[in-house]
Amino acid sequence: LEFFNIACSIRIASAHRTPEHAIALLNDDSAECIIAAAGLAAHLPGVLAAHTIKPVIGLPVPSGSLNGIDALLSIVQMPPGIPVAAVAIGEPGAKNAAILAAEILSLKYPALKDLLVKFRQMQKEKIIAADSRINSLPGK
Repeated sequence: LEFFNIACSIRIASAHRTPEHAIALLNDDSAECIIAAAGLAAHLPGVLAAHTIKPVIGLPVPSGSLNGIDALLSIVQMPPGIPVAAVAIGEPGAKNAAILAAEILSLKYPALKDLLVKFRQMQKEKIIAADSRINSLPGK
């Protein structure tokens, strides 16, 4: 989110241990998109989505004996009418959650579109540079 100059707040809540607190956090009108990280049963993204019409992105956290697979399945298996966008488990998912949030917000804030295009170009340049480096190694 930092690359895209998107302000954010980080809060801690549990769908099981502090459900009232989790739902109360939705009253923050400054939040336009929610990224909810959860492990194991991973009910937090779904509970939040059930109580708001704001976009919710579920981020499965690697934990437990299944290392996040259970969290991923919990996040993607939402009933019709209560959508939660799911991203990959762990750090790759966290990065994609931020990018997806930027894409969602770019519908309202056009300046984000330019940053998203710049980000994609930077990704392309990294791959091309890596390809050039590997092809210049001796013995190739």
